Amino acid sequence: MPQKLLWINARLGEAAGSTGPLQDILVEDGRIAAIAPALPRDGAGTIDCEGRLVTPAFIDCHTHLVHGGDRTQEFEMRLEGASYQDIARAGGGIVSSMRATRALDVDGLIAASLPRLDALLGEGVSTVEIKSGYGLEIETELNMLRAARKLAELRPVRIRTTWLAAHAMPPDYPGGKTGYIQDVAIAGLERAHAEGLVDAVDAFCEGIAFSAAEIEPLFARAAALGLPVKLHTEQLTRSGGTLLAARFNALSVEHFEYATAEDVAAIRASGTVAVLLPGAFYMLRETRKPPLDALRKAGVPIALATDCNPGTSPVSSLLLTMNMGAVLFGMTVAECLDGVTRHAARALGLAGETGRMAPGMSADFTVWNAETAAQLVGRLGLNPMHSRVFQGTVTHD
Repeated sequence: MPQKLLWINARLGEAAGSTGPLQDILVEDGRIAAIAPALPRDGAGTIDCEGRLVTPAFIDCHTHLVHGGDRTQEFEMRLEGASYQDIARAGGGIVSSMRATRALDVDGLIAASLPRLDALLGEGVSTVEIKSGYGLEIETELNMLRAARKLAELRPVRIRTTWLAAHAMPPDYPGGKTGYIQDVAIAGLERAHAEGLVDAVDAFCEGIAFSAAEIEPLFARAAALGLPVKLHTEQLTRSGGTLLAARFNALSVEHFEYATAEDVAAIRASGTVAVLLPGAFYMLRETRKPPLDALRKAGVPIALATDCNPGTSPVSSLLLTMNMGAVLFGMTVAECLDGVTRHAARALGLAGETGRMAPGMSADFTVWNAETAAQLVGRLGLNPMHSRVFQGTVTHD
């Protein structure tokens, strides 16, 4: 494909969620060089968008995409009245996925994960965050991130990896939580960092997982290694993890249903993104919504993600996630689109690389069989993607 390409007659939709006059998009060497009406051809290869909507490529900034096994039986248990906490305490939940994930080697993890990744790419996704967290012992946690790195070699996608060994306590660990954080989460992080496998560090701050005090040494070690942190927090109870995350200037806090005004103020001051995960809210039939109005008033950037995982959010669609964000949480169309583009990029530390249609940015964008962003958010069961462009190359059409 030519190094210089011109997409003409594009109906741009981003940021405010609106569209204006038809634009041309000039791409050189994988980056957006210019956006304006009727750009000169100058020998560039030309692709006619024919008035279709063009948005930044989607970014799924919170997934557990690499894992083994299936937890559909837990869905039935919840239908019969069991809570997430009940299932976890009975040996299900994350521990169930631990057993299935430990049973697979790197190749097995890749094979299990590719269909989920392909589903996301088929909806115009260019960038996916993938967490470890189902090994709960060092070697399997490393294998999960090795598999994630390999996926980026097998598919045209940008992968960001997150070390999440502090996801749950494995039943076979002989010590307590403090020992596990030191012997597995921190020791494994050091190995992952040495192997170049990790881009960020995460933990699950919740009554059924780890407290803020237990997580703090892990975050301190991450900071010493120069790695940014993220945190699952305030999902099922008000755990206080947000204040810890803000002290470490976390990239993001994720779930956030039980957050307080103090939490919102803290992440506003730290520049942290609130990542909302309506798939888990929906599957767990939760009723406590994230404090959306408080986040808006404080000017906190709000991202949306699938939380793609085997149990509480078996979702592989950002189109569906945007609809859930609108219907369940009351987000606007513009907020939903921003949530899977520019704010999602910020949640991964990629705000200067992708997530926006602007000169200098990576040429990651999607052409849709649609005229407005509302048609992406307001429809169910229809994928209107026309073509996907990643780093200036058409990968799906």
